[in-house]
Amino acid sequence: METLLQIWQTLSAGTSTAVGQGVQSLDMPALLALAAVLGWASGLRLYAVVFITGLAGVMGWIPLPKGLLLLQHPAMLAGSGFMLFVEFFADKIPGIDSLWDVVHSVIRVPAGAALAAGVFGADSATMGTVAALLGGSLAATSFATKATTRVAVNSSPEPFSNIAVSLLEDGLVVGAMWLATNYPVAFGITLAITLVLMVLLLTTLFKFLKALVRRIGGWLGPVATP
Repeated sequence: METLLQIWQTLSAGTSTAVGQGVQSLDMPALLALAAVLGWASGLRLYAVVFITGLAGVMGWIPLPKGLLLLQHPAMLAGSGFMLFVEFFADKIPGIDSLWDVVHSVIRVPAGAALAAGVFGADSATMGTVAALLGGSLAATSFATKATTRVAVNSSPEPFSNIAVSLLEDGLVVGAMWLATNYPVAFGITLAITLVLMVLLLTTLFKFLKALVRRIGGWLGPVATP
């Protein structure tokens, strides 16, 4: 146990040095891209975002701003890793996935705002507030699209489409975080296109769900007696 603790302390010490050097070299586009992807991806996979970000900080893959250093704490990594494991399977079971979304509807948006604010909040209250608004709005958009899509997909009796959509979301989160931390400008352009597509998808799905509700209401409606 002491050996593991020593290894962890060594990794943390090395990472802290890298963070101190790396954050100073991050320009504004890189910081904005990081804040945006943390907010947007939190609406889809909050625990994956927290775990991947913390792990990236510990391993020295990316320099975490001071406001996000908590994510690389061993207890935070253990907790987010466990919840990531649970969510990975819960999100692929029809019905359970929508219930999971309902439970997390009050968590993902404020968490996305907090994570985005953490990129700037430790150094600038104004930029932290702006980032929180950005992250919260992006988290709300992605979460609304995810939840609405799942309700529509769950109207189909077969489970395979649900699993496919869930795996697609997993890939989108990992891909978006990689793109934002390596090519922030390209991520910004991709995010703008993605948001337009999400709005269009939401509009289409909303019409579909309204028609579905009317159809179900017709089936459950009272039958007129002769």
